[in-house]
Amino acid sequence: MPAVRDLSYEAWLQHSFGEPVRAHGNPWFFDEDPPWWDPQPTVAIEYFTKLFSTIEQSLASFSDAQIAQGLTYLLNTSASGDNGWFLSGSTPVEKRLTCVAAIEHIFTDLFAPRCAAVLGHIDEPGAKPLNMVCYMWWDVFPCLALPDDPDCDNLHRTAIDVMRRALQLDSIACQEAALHGLGHWARHRPDHVLPVVDAFLADGCGRRAELISYAHSARCGCIL
Repeated sequence: MPAVRDLSYEAWLQHSFGEPVRAHGNPWFFDEDPPWWDPQPTVAIEYFTKLFSTIEQSLASFSDAQIAQGLTYLLNTSASGDNGWFLSGSTPVEKRLTCVAAIEHIFTDLFAPRCAAVLGHIDEPGAKPLNMVCYMWWDVFPCLALPDDPDCDNLHRTAIDVMRRALQLDSIACQEAALHGLGHWARHRPDHVLPVVDAFLADGCGRRAELISYAHSARCGCIL
């Protein structure tokens, strides 16, 4: 497939989010030999940090459906494969940590205001274009660090803190997405995950029973 490398930030946004969303069939990035963004890891982290931190301004000219398609193209490992941008040691760890922490803005500024108040794990009707991307965010996100990375623990703790903050949003979709991620992290980092889920459960007054049940599943790592 042809590689696309030396794009400005604005050209990268157009490349990633500007394609029309097809009513039928696969999205453009599943075409035969589509142009594929293939930057150096340092450039990728720089662009992702800026995108996450300025999500409303950066994507103001694109529809929610285009945004969902673009985020899938860039960050869903089933669409693009794990390209190693986030785990690469060629990027200083401070920049990697800043990028991961900036994911919080995706939830506060994009998913919370634009996702419908429906639950993905029980396939509730009424979902909007960004709901599935929100729900699956941490399930399909690229690898943050390899086990022998000296900064592996710090990177994962930063991601868990983003999930903790998403649990505090007044958005069922964001809360479910955070629990989905915590459920996967619980298998390998229970000491970090369990206090976050337990705090959510302790403050469960008024929460939907389905979400409480999902939190209990996340607590034991019983999340698909």
